[in-house]
Amino acid sequence: MLRPVVAGVDGSPESLAATEWAAREALRRELPLHLVHASNWGPRSSTTDPASVVRRHLGRGVLRKAEEHLVRACPGVRLTDELVEGPATAALLAASNQAELMVLGSRGLSGFTGFVIGSVAQGIAARATRPVVLVQAGEEAEDEHRLDQDGRPSVRTGYQDIVLGLDLNDPSDEVIGFALETARVRGARLRVMHALSSPSLLSLGPGEIGLESAPERAEEWRGFLEAVLQVWRDKYPGVDVEATVVEDRAATRLVHASSGAGLIVVGRRRHERRVGPHAGPVTHALVHHAHCPVAVVSHD
Repeated sequence: MLRPVVAGVDGSPESLAATEWAAREALRRELPLHLVHASNWGPRSSTTDPASVVRRHLGRGVLRKAEEHLVRACPGVRLTDELVEGPATAALLAASNQAELMVLGSRGLSGFTGFVIGSVAQGIAARATRPVVLVQAGEEAEDEHRLDQDGRPSVRTGYQDIVLGLDLNDPSDEVIGFALETARVRGARLRVMHALSSPSLLSLGPGEIGLESAPERAEEWRGFLEAVLQVWRDKYPGVDVEATVVEDRAATRLVHASSGAGLIVVGRRRHERRVGPHAGPVTHALVHHAHCPVAVVSHD
């Protein structure tokens, strides 16, 4: 049985942008789209409680509005919906377990570049076992494509690059595979980037030599990156894969790269324990400052 693309819906403009992105992705992957609205029910709520009846009615209205929007924006997408009882984070996490990928909207912050996601989206991105895509408010179909000859957004041009931030100290097959499949269904180029931090005297082990020049270090890591990617180039011969090693902070370089990308993909260790609903410093920087949607892919 095929896993659907799942989108969380709460009735906000941000979630409508996310559901539209999810619908386009479902069409590209030839998958159904499942919309989920979660009401934050109290522990003692009953199905006959007047407040519960109102919440169900409002929730159905939220789903109906999203479906009507998608019928106009993305005709042809196969739609199902679900009204889920319980706290939003727990309900959406449960839904994400059955998803090919989960798509959630961002919470815009007027006057600032980038976006700030709410606690629900943060908790899901930090804990989900399936890929989670976080979509900015205002994201439209044209934003996934290259500019036309007049320098204007257009769905008639090819797709923008997919950018993968890959940690070569922990190169996950799940993360690389997701990024390549995403690029394949778009016919887009995949840019794989590893950020190389400068060594310090404190980071050198016994007997290590810290006099290797930056170009030599970058070339050594570039060779390692090419070796990691070779098997994937063989699996995806139709995808143009560009590999880059840069000497910079990963968060800084990936945020910069996001301005010319259709999607940024990063990994997160599935069993890594963190304090609070955070998915790591690089992901934290991206979800606050990236100029395109961000995919967080968990891995062992």
